[in-house]
Amino acid sequence: MTNIEQVASARVRHSSFVIDSSFVIRHSSFRVGGAFTLIELIVVVTVIVILVGLILSTVGYVQKKGARARAETEIAALSAACESYKADNGVYARGPATAMTVGSTTIPANVTDNLDAKTKGDPTNTTTPTYGQTSLYLYTQLSGDLAGNQQATSKSYFTFKPQMLAIDTYGYVTAIKDPFGNSYGYSTVQQTGTTTAGYNPTFDLWSTQGLTTNPPNPDTITPQWIKNW
Repeated sequence: MTNIEQVASARVRHSSFVIDSSFVIRHSSFRVGGAFTLIELIVVVTVIVILVGLILSTVGYVQKKGARARAETEIAALSAACESYKADNGVYARGPATAMTVGSTTIPANVTDNLDAKTKGDPTNTTTPTYGQTSLYLYTQLSGDLAGNQQATSKSYFTFKPQMLAIDTYGYVTAIKDPFGNSYGYSTVQQTGTTTAGYNPTFDLWSTQGLTTNPPNPDTITPQWIKNW
């Protein structure tokens, strides 16, 4: 074989090698095809976000349902304690006759007669009479703790669990707290003789279930409350 023929043969072999290198291209194409595309990644992320949203909403629903059930149980138990109080004292807890100081809180006179569930639906409102003032007075009468330090000095009609009490930075009780983090409402307004305010001739006891809106007319708010009427 002459030198020219050898060079030509080498060129052919080299050309063949280049053509065969298409295997590398095919292999590269295979690797790209096995990876996620941008659209596929977007779809996966979207599905994950939807699933997380469904889980969170389900957890929130279960927690709210549990809080409502607990509030219903507590209102029933507190109502029974009020009946026991009446059996001993002849009247339901109502007052106080004069302003009284419990821990760091001053309860105005006749505060339970002045809170009207028909017009006052915001347990966070600080204008007297407040939910906290009325429930604190109820606490003193049912617990026997007149100082607000969780130490009974007179007959107790109800044992309050720690999660039921709002405590200030000084360690004093400030309210009976519902499972939604607000004070329960307590009213004896109809004991004043009125029939246009309040709901029960004995006492009203309720949780707004976390709502902070005053009842409008027509009333669409109080039907959502947890209450003893």
